[in-house]
Amino acid sequence: MAMDDVEAVVLVGGKGTRLRPLTLSAPKPMLPTAGVPVLAHLLSRIRAAGVRHVVLGTSYLAETFSAHFGDGEALGLALTYVVEDEPLGTGGGIRNVAKHLTADHVLVFNGDVLGGTDVAAVVDTHRRTAADVTLHLVRVADPRAYGCVPTGADGRVLEFLEKTPDPPTDQINAGCYVFRRAVIDSIPEGRPVSVERETFPGLLAAGARVSGHVDAAYWRDMGTPADLVHGSADLVRGIAPSAALPGPAGEAIVLDGAQVDPSAQVGGGSTVGRDVRIGADARIVGAMLYDGAVVCDGAEVVHSVVGAGARVGERATVVDSVVGDGAAVGADCELRGGARIWPGAVLPDGGIRFSPDA
Repeated sequence: MAMDDVEAVVLVGGKGTRLRPLTLSAPKPMLPTAGVPVLAHLLSRIRAAGVRHVVLGTSYLAETFSAHFGDGEALGLALTYVVEDEPLGTGGGIRNVAKHLTADHVLVFNGDVLGGTDVAAVVDTHRRTAADVTLHLVRVADPRAYGCVPTGADGRVLEFLEKTPDPPTDQINAGCYVFRRAVIDSIPEGRPVSVERETFPGLLAAGARVSGHVDAAYWRDMGTPADLVHGSADLVRGIAPSAALPGPAGEAIVLDGAQVDPSAQVGGGSTVGRDVRIGADARIVGAMLYDGAVVCDGAEVVHSVVGAGARVGERATVVDSVVGDGAAVGADCELRGGARIWPGAVLPDGGIRFSPDA
């Protein structure tokens, strides 16, 4: 399908507070995930669909995006960067970049979602139904944690429902839309606007055609450390599709310069960053070790993030936790259950434990 009349907008302005301390040094879409920024996986899918111009709506640590991706030529894209000075919400963020758009139809993505839907198929639904806006809706096993979006037999969106303990549908808003350009121009300018609470309900009330493209594609909101870790592992193992992986899918991706002792176990979808060192008898399972991290002899890192230049000492255990950039976890320490060590912090040997049998 030709995509000459389609451009894309990716909203990447959030502060990612739920991911701190990882987002103290990088915006959420720029966090290394399976060896490359979260955003790289989305951009590869946009490129594969045939879209060539992408506008990034940035705010927090905006300079990090252009510093990494440049003009987009290396990705086969033309990237435009627009900085949002004050938070404008999803709708306001879309309206804020409108003057940089020239196409008749605009794909809009939330930059912190890891997805696997067929982007071209969403656009096809939009065209086939002559919609003003089309929403990608994904079916989830437990929709109670999300707002639900029921659709009729003809694919029209019927309403937007808040979270409820007894949802009438398993369809939720997946954070991917296609807008007819005129709809974007109708969004109020210069103030916060929520598409979910204002724009979309307003369109329904006015009788506009709002279509739903429903599938059960891979989808994960990368808003928490647990989601980030699991999403990265799914990418490494090939469960979540991406053309941006820096190596073949498998049990682990090991980047250039990493030194892994032959007796160490590394798997479960782990990513071992550049110049990482993993000692003898260490065990790494479904973990993200950022560039320059050190995991010492006999240490165990499971479903956790170890930040750039951080150190996990001998026989230490790090499970379901985050170790910030440059932090040091002393020998025989034990971190579990969502522990977060701030950048540069130093835990002394045996300084924290959960088990009583130390």
